[in-house]
Amino acid sequence: MFYLPRPQILYKNKIIPILIKEFGYKSIMEVPKMKKIVISQGIGEAINDKKIINNAIEEISIITGQKAVPCLSKRDESGFKLRKGMFVGCKVTLRRQKMYEFLDRLITIALPRVRDFNGIKNNSFDGKGNYNLGIIEQIIFPEINIDKTKKILGMNIAFVTSAKTDKEALSLLKYFGIPFKKK
Repeated sequence: MFYLPRPQILYKNKIIPILIKEFGYKSIMEVPKMKKIVISQGIGEAINDKKIINNAIEEISIITGQKAVPCLSKRDESGFKLRKGMFVGCKVTLRRQKMYEFLDRLITIALPRVRDFNGIKNNSFDGKGNYNLGIIEQIIFPEINIDKTKKILGMNIAFVTSAKTDKEALSLLKYFGIPFKKK
């Protein structure tokens, strides 16, 4: 049996025709699409305690369903007591089906669990059609057991699209169901 996540079906059946009509694309290949989602955590406390980085890698792996990789420092920084090659964070890059599954869980389950949630800001675009979202607590994901969590950490979620402008990327993400704040 072949399975496609809901956002992927939504993109093929509804979002492509809407974006063609809205922006006047002449070909389906011009329509922007999601390339990847990158979830990363910067962990400054990992310098003093090595267990924090292992817990962060384990939690991000549980959230995404894919093994996270540790990020190492590239240079020495005496102000932060940092040496080249020390662990400073972790990240995971999701593509294809896992990307759409994560997007679906983020929109339908995780974001509504944020306290006093009114939507996310729409001013975090980079000018090239990519969007960055910061999350303060990783415990909004139901896969994380709050009792076993050693430390509350935030994370950055980067949505990388093939859109040429921020306006196209905003429309694409809105049609996927990402709840942006109303102006």
